[in-house]
Amino acid sequence: MKKRKLQPAVWLRQNKLSCLVLLAALVLFAAVYWVVQPEEDDSPAPAEYVEYDTGTILEILTDNTTQNPVDDGGWRGEQLMLVEVTSGQYKGETLQVYNYVGPLYGGPLEVGDSAVLTISTYQDDTHTATVFEYNRIVPLTIVVVLFLIAAVAVGGKTGAKSLVGLFFTLAVLFFLLIPGLKKGFSTLPTIFLCCTYIAVVTLTILGGIQKKTICAMLGAVSGTLLAMVFGLVAQWLCKIDGLRMTDVEPLLQLRQAGSSIGIRGLLVGGIMISTLGAVLDVTMGLASSLCEVSNANPNLSRKELFRSGMNIGRDMVGTMTNTLILAFLGSSFTLILYFSTLNLSFHQFISSSFFSIELISAVAGSIGVILSIPLTALISACAFKRTEK
Repeated sequence: MKKRKLQPAVWLRQNKLSCLVLLAALVLFAAVYWVVQPEEDDSPAPAEYVEYDTGTILEILTDNTTQNPVDDGGWRGEQLMLVEVTSGQYKGETLQVYNYVGPLYGGPLEVGDSAVLTISTYQDDTHTATVFEYNRIVPLTIVVVLFLIAAVAVGGKTGAKSLVGLFFTLAVLFFLLIPGLKKGFSTLPTIFLCCTYIAVVTLTILGGIQKKTICAMLGAVSGTLLAMVFGLVAQWLCKIDGLRMTDVEPLLQLRQAGSSIGIRGLLVGGIMISTLGAVLDVTMGLASSLCEVSNANPNLSRKELFRSGMNIGRDMVGTMTNTLILAFLGSSFTLILYFSTLNLSFHQFISSSFFSIELISAVAGSIGVILSIPLTALISACAFKRTEK
């Protein structure tokens, strides 16, 4: 039997509340975006400045790059090339450009390659250029397109909705959260509110406004809050905070130059952002499962439904905890490998700020995921069973 298409008017009537929530979310996004926009810089343009534009390699004039076995086959040396600038104010010009190659930066280029150029303009209107990096816009676009195709091909309509939620999450992080933190907004409250906002909107996109998604929202927000609380307690006990993170030095330099970014809260803030995805996954899966269990057996009591939720949740704990801890360890694997070569003593390694930060991040995130399970099970049991039998 052929499935009838839902008329737009009927769909809008059935999803009126979800549409109102999403509309309110868009209005809120626009309002906050307007607030966090940086003020216009009215200072005069500098006499000397640097631009980054693209160029195409026309000819390799000299090339002394070689592979060094000490660098695990990494390239070293330099190339002198003729490059045609393909963007910016110098578009169409042909310049002699050096490409400096090392194992930590750059790589040898070939004729026809596209590169990003560092073009320096001086007071006398002369300009020079060097290669900044290989132009990765096209290959990165291919990678992203393949990801989008795979998500829609396997997930269908749900996969497409998840991509919309992903784009919304990235928009919140890059257009609201980061500009807000740069403006001096309090770090932890701002990150928590953004996580709450993301949870509500993405779950509304995925499941609409119904009992199971509301239960998942409440469970996700509660789990994120608990991850924040546990992270704060752990960093207080260990006497460590965001100021001791390995990559915080550039932000400290910005603080000394007058920036108002709150650095101390970035450790726990990062934990909340990292935990949010796993918490959303767990709470939505658990709330959906309990909704199906309740529909399949309406005679279950509230206590029995809660017990079913805990049984389902226990199966999620092991894999989700491993996923989160491995994600934290994987992101720092290079540094872990380096520390292992130093032959540090047990006390030296355990008391290092690096180990403490990684452990706090992994454990606090896992605590948020684990505790979101009983909270979501309790909320769902109360929502699906209004009265106790």
